[in-house]
Amino acid sequence: MLPKTYQRLEPCTKDIMDKLIIDGGRELTGEVNISGAKNAVLPIMTAALLVDGQVCIKRVPRLRDTGTMVKLLEIVGARTELTGDVLEIDGSTVNNPEAPYELVKTMRASFYVLGPLLARFGRAKVSLPGGCAWGPRPVDLHLKGLEKLGAKITLEGGYIIAEAKRLKGNRIRFEISSVGATGNIIMAAALADGTSVIENAAREPEIVQLCEFINLMGGKINGVGSDELTITGVTSLKPANITVIPDRIEAGTFLMAGAMLGDIKLINAKASHLTTVLDKLEATGAVIDINEDSIRIKQTSEIKPVDVTTAVYPGFPTDLQAQWIAMMSKSTGTAVITDTIYQDRFAHIPELSRLGANIRLEKNEAIVRGTERLKGAPVMSTDIRASASLILAGLAAQGRTDISRVYHIDRGYENIEQKFRNLGAAIRRESE
Repeated sequence: MLPKTYQRLEPCTKDIMDKLIIDGGRELTGEVNISGAKNAVLPIMTAALLVDGQVCIKRVPRLRDTGTMVKLLEIVGARTELTGDVLEIDGSTVNNPEAPYELVKTMRASFYVLGPLLARFGRAKVSLPGGCAWGPRPVDLHLKGLEKLGAKITLEGGYIIAEAKRLKGNRIRFEISSVGATGNIIMAAALADGTSVIENAAREPEIVQLCEFINLMGGKINGVGSDELTITGVTSLKPANITVIPDRIEAGTFLMAGAMLGDIKLINAKASHLTTVLDKLEATGAVIDINEDSIRIKQTSEIKPVDVTTAVYPGFPTDLQAQWIAMMSKSTGTAVITDTIYQDRFAHIPELSRLGANIRLEKNEAIVRGTERLKGAPVMSTDIRASASLILAGLAAQGRTDISRVYHIDRGYENIEQKFRNLGAAIRRESE
């Protein structure tokens, strides 16, 4: 049982005006422990709202986004306690199925509360989301899916109001594969009356783990890991415990750091989640050694240029596109990076160019001509993954790089500067 007082998981307390200062050009060697996956833990946290009881989530990363989600869970009435990286959520006290604009605007994943709140309480009021500044990412697929399940959806003052005495199972086909919409509909359908089928469902490891968590709680989801999920609704779910999978995007970022700058061993990394990325890294000439729960990557004498096109899982992740561009900036030739998921996700290119990268943007294609030398300069991060690309480029550059607005990186990477320092990087955080 949870005690009467609760230790809150606050958003990262580092000041939003912090900057990272990097003295680049150093070789990186050693081991790095990969944290729990941000994109897995957030929907799992909202799935706890489906249960009239207490769930336990292990390997929870301390991020701005996990802190924001805890605040949101507490606003709707849940009680939370964090001990180390173990988060307990008691959903028995939830009594306010409303998600305010002040929180949802800061993190799109807050929209995940819509499905479970509607399914359990018959009504939910959730602000339209905000989050990263780049690109339109509409919530139409979420809302159309809920309407298919019998929800009445209205828009009032910037809020989505969804109502249904009890959702009804139905067949839903997504026009495009969407991780967020798939997650929301899975959670809503888990307590619906009857059977739901989701066609063209997302297959990402984070969605697989969400399905596994719901099944641990007594849900009935078949086809897990495929693009067609069959969900037989149940009247209630029971508490369960789960350990969050490793963050494959953090792992991919450190793999590229190793391919660029040295010899790095990733602990608690799943190679099976990174098959396409590892294939591409091998094509650059990197030497990779895979064990059951670790991946080691070594730099070669030169980085060969390798083209990449982002795609839905198991394709190359759009969340590693910016980091790949940074790596290709140090290649021996020209590479073309095409983003088919978010076609305007290239705000990092002007900043990488300030470091001496030679990049030309044509629509959704970045043509990167490798250069022998990047040079440190002041740059500004614009979103989570752009921040990671600037760190990689700054570590590879000669001289000092100052990266401002690093609150973005704190949303998705746990203690990233300390992890790089442990590998031998000269990187520190200061207040601007």
